[in-house]
Amino acid sequence: MRVAALSVALCAALGSAGCSHQGEPWQLTDVSGHLPDLDFTLTGDDGQPVAADTLKGRVSLVYFGYTHCPDVCPETMGRLMQVIGKLGQDAQNVRILFVSVDPARDTPSALHDYVGAFDSQHAFGLTGTDAQIEQMARHYRVAYQMEKRDPNGNYEVTHSSAVYIFDARNRARLLATDHDSPDVIARDVRRIIEDQS
Repeated sequence: MRVAALSVALCAALGSAGCSHQGEPWQLTDVSGHLPDLDFTLTGDDGQPVAADTLKGRVSLVYFGYTHCPDVCPETMGRLMQVIGKLGQDAQNVRILFVSVDPARDTPSALHDYVGAFDSQHAFGLTGTDAQIEQMARHYRVAYQMEKRDPNGNYEVTHSSAVYIFDARNRARLLATDHDSPDVIARDVRRIIEDQS
């Protein structure tokens, strides 16, 4: 299920920026200046259009996955729930954006039920046309591919598992992989929040 090589390659390519921040180094990979600001127009899990510009004001943890994912997506969402829990009061300044890489099956309603099962207060589902999802994935170097259908027409989608962290101004700041613990992610997210307060 994982496209681990992509995450490793991205971390290697961007890793040199990891300690360039003044003061204490980031625990996660610093992607400031290496990835574009958060920019999209998609459909929210309420069926309404959502533009990234309307989401400024909170730190966004962006994850590309799909609701039929058997393992990586629920594991990642579970880790992000732990991050939210560790942030305490600071969690009110954070949102999780679950971007579907399977728009054919991930209707707004399906996404709403999926993210709501984890955290209806902080997690929001986003979907769109194939072209919209492909464009956003290209911007952030996200790889995904639909696998061969089984005899029943079911299929899995291989996808990268990184979490992209954008500050309250929608600037790309950090990249978390499945090797980063909830404690480490929460520490750096809290630091972003404090830097902007």
